[in-house]
Amino acid sequence: MKPIPLQLVTLSLENGQQGVFVGVPLVADQTPDEDGHVEDIWFSNIQEVPAHMKLVDLIRMIQSQLCRCQSTLQ
Repeated sequence: MKPIPLQLVTLSLENGQQGVFVGVPLVADQTPDEDGHVEDIWFSNIQEVPAHMKLVDLIRMIQSQLCRCQSTLQ
């Protein structure tokens, strides 16, 4: 089985709440610090996904949304 690269992003709010987001890698170990600064952040609407959804299907869904976001920004 081919491994799927994932990255966890943890966000801490001023009120003490934390959220963990899973997605395709955004920052690699080799990324220079100056190239890894966050410029903007967007939150999608909350989406219901089937409980039986496979990880690979979830990653495909995330990738398709990233493609739409990137085409909108250009």
